[in-house]
Amino acid sequence: MASSWIIPGIVFVFTTLYYWFRRINVAGRARLPPGPKGLPLVGNLNDLPKQGVLEAHHWLKHKKQYGPISSVTVMGQTIVIINDSRLAFEVMEKRSAIHSSRPKQLFAGEMVGWESTLGFSPYNNRFRTYRRNFARIIGSKPLAAQFNDLQEAEVGHFLLHVLDKPEELVDHIKRSPPTFSPVEAGAIILKISYDYTAESHKRDPLIDNIGDAMDKFTQAAVPGAFMVDLIPFLRHLPDWVPGTGWKKTAREWKAQLMDVTDRPYAFVKHRMAQGKTEPSFLSKLLEKSDSDPEEKFTNKFSAFSLYGAGADTTVSGLAFFFLAMALFPDAQRKAQAEIDRVIGPDRLPTAEDRENLPYIAATVKEVLRWNPVAPMGLPHGTTEDDLCEGYLIPKGAMVFANVWRVKPLFLQRHFTHDPNVYHDPMTFKPERFLPVDGHMPEPDPAMYAFGFGRRICPGRILADNTLYLSIAQSLAVFSITKPVENGKEIEPVVKPLPGVISHPAPFQCTIKPRSNHHESLIRSIEKTHPWQESDGPVLESMCY
Repeated sequence: MASSWIIPGIVFVFTTLYYWFRRINVAGRARLPPGPKGLPLVGNLNDLPKQGVLEAHHWLKHKKQYGPISSVTVMGQTIVIINDSRLAFEVMEKRSAIHSSRPKQLFAGEMVGWESTLGFSPYNNRFRTYRRNFARIIGSKPLAAQFNDLQEAEVGHFLLHVLDKPEELVDHIKRSPPTFSPVEAGAIILKISYDYTAESHKRDPLIDNIGDAMDKFTQAAVPGAFMVDLIPFLRHLPDWVPGTGWKKTAREWKAQLMDVTDRPYAFVKHRMAQGKTEPSFLSKLLEKSDSDPEEKFTNKFSAFSLYGAGADTTVSGLAFFFLAMALFPDAQRKAQAEIDRVIGPDRLPTAEDRENLPYIAATVKEVLRWNPVAPMGLPHGTTEDDLCEGYLIPKGAMVFANVWRVKPLFLQRHFTHDPNVYHDPMTFKPERFLPVDGHMPEPDPAMYAFGFGRRICPGRILADNTLYLSIAQSLAVFSITKPVENGKEIEPVVKPLPGVISHPAPFQCTIKPRSNHHESLIRSIEKTHPWQESDGPVLESMCY
C-alpha cells in the first residue's frame, strides 16, 4: 500500500517545484504585491482565512500591514487582495478587458460544474451569450418592470406568512437560502425564471433543492476550501486513497446541480408544448431559439443563473434589514413616517412609489452598505500580466476587492465602512444618502455592491427591486423590535457569517402588525393576490 504513494508523491514534489520556480521567475520580472512570507513548497497556505472567520475581516488586516494591495501565493497560485477602492476600480473597471475572467477552481468549477453558470464562467463566447440573454430580457429598468406585478404579489404573500408565523422568520434566516427563500426570494425568482409556482404554505422541493445546491456552492467557491484546487494532480488519485472523500462529494454535488437545471427547463418546455405557460425568462429565450445543443445549454444555464444572481443576495439583504430595524428603531420610525405621509394607511407601497419615497430608497442603500451581501465577491481572473502601483498581477492570478472597509487615497470611489467617507459607519443611518441640512449625500454603495466591470451582477435590477418592495411593504405594516424575555430586552448580535454571500448569524426579533388596521391591510392581500396551486407535484412527476 505504501508503494502506491510513490508516484503521486513524485508528481507532487515536481509540481510544487514547478510552481515555486515559476513564482521566482515572475518575481524576477516585477515584484508581486507585498504579503506575508510563505513556507517552502506550500507558500502561504497557513495565511488563508480560517474556518468560521469572515474573509473580508481576515484580508482587511493586510491593509494595515502591507498597504492597499497585497498578495499571497499558495502552491503557485497567486491571490491578490485589493483593499483600496481607487485601485479596485482602476483594475476591475478600467482594465476589465484583462481582469474579467474567472480563475480556474477545479473543484467547484470543473468537477462540480459551476463553470457552466454565468457567475463562474470564464470570459468567453458562452459568457457573452449569457450576458446578452440577460440584457435582452431584464437588462434595463423598463424591461425588468414587466415583472413588477409578480414581485408585488410574492412580497404580499411574504407579509402574510410573517403575520401568521412571525417567530419562524428566525428559523428561515438560520439556514439562509433553503428556508428563507420559499416565502419570497426563491418564489419570486422561480416565477420570473420559469413561471413556476412554489408551495405557499410548506417547503417547496425545487426551492429546497436549489437552495441546498447554492449553499454548497458558497462552500465550494471559497479559495482553499478543497485541497484539489491547490494541488490539481490530487484529482487523479483513485477513490480508495485515504482523504479523497471529496471526489464522491464532487460527484454528488454535480448530480444535484444538473438536476436543478434540467428539471425546471423540462418543466417550461412541457408547459409551452401544452400552451399553458405565462411569459418567463426561459420561455422568452426558448421562443427565440433552442435549435442546437449549445443554445439549449446556454438557455438552460442562463435561466438557472438568474436564480443565483438574485435569490441568495436578496435573502442576505432582507435578513440584515430585519436585524437593522430591531437594532436601530429611529431609522424605522423615520421610514414609517415617510410611508404614512406619502402613501397613507390604506394601501401598500408599489414599485411606482419609489421616486416619492427617498428615505425608503436610502434605506435600501444603507442595507447594502451596512453589511455587504458579498464582502469579497467571487474572484476575478487575470488573463494577462498587468502592473498596478508598480506591482505585478500575473496572468492566472485571483483578484479580490475587499468592499467591507478601506481607506481610499482619493475621495472618488469608496467602500462600505471607511469612517472618513461614511460617518459613524457601524450605525445604520439611511439619511447619510440624503441631501438634508446642507449635508452632501455619501457615496451610493450600488457602485460596488453588485460587482465590478464586466462581472457586475446582471440580475441586480430585479434583486434591487425585490429588496425595495420587501423593505417598503414590511415597514408599512410591521413593527420590528428587539425581543423581550422576563421583562428585559435581548440585544441581537451582529455577526456576518463567512462565505461568498454573507448572511447574519442567527438572531431574534419581534415582529407585530403596527395596528389592527395594518393587520387588515395585510389580510386583504389574499383577495388581491390569491394563493395559487403549486407546480411542485407536476415538476416532481416529470421525466426528462
